[in-house]
Amino acid sequence: MKRLVTSFAVLVCFGSTAFAANGAVNGNCYNLQVIGVKTKTADLTDSNRHSLFVPISAKTKILLKEGAFQVIDGNGTDGSATFALPNPDPTNSGTTQYSVFARMVGKPGSAVNMSTCATDATGALYCSQDIMSMTRIAGTSKFLNVSQQLLYIYADINGDSIIDRVPLFDSRLQDYFWSVDSLGRIHIQLKFCPVSTTVANP
Repeated sequence: MKRLVTSFAVLVCFGSTAFAANGAVNGNCYNLQVIGVKTKTADLTDSNRHSLFVPISAKTKILLKEGAFQVIDGNGTDGSATFALPNPDPTNSGTTQYSVFARMVGKPGSAVNMSTCATDATGALYCSQDIMSMTRIAGTSKFLNVSQQLLYIYADINGDSIIDRVPLFDSRLQDYFWSVDSLGRIHIQLKFCPVSTTVANP
């Protein structure tokens, strides 16, 4: 069963958190852009960077490392970029320590599917059945909560036909990454904000 970002519901625990008209959280969020380009040849390993570049209408990987928010390698046009982010749910409680919001901007007609993936000790690949699927349409776009899609893997990792919920950097899997499948010149804005989200049980 494939679940898309447009069709799931979560309980978001914000308390007195304020939202802007575009759906973004007002406050101290880490901002990241994922931008589609033909190619990049410059050295994009500057840790002060807040952009990741991916190829137009192609697939690439954003490798994920545990740590403070930081772009380690911004050039994904050569096959992979690298981004560091904190462990979102160390105990797999189902409630995140921060939340991710996303929206598409730029030229209408572009689209993207992003899924969270990892491998087990044998090298077997698991990608979440719950993906972030977005299409840019004309008009003002609003941020959506994509914490469930980008911070967890929902997959049967035990071979028992039961879907497991695996948060990023859980020791059951390794080599976590986001698989990015783009159509057109995508431009995604991501905001990582210090508010919690309670995600779905598997």
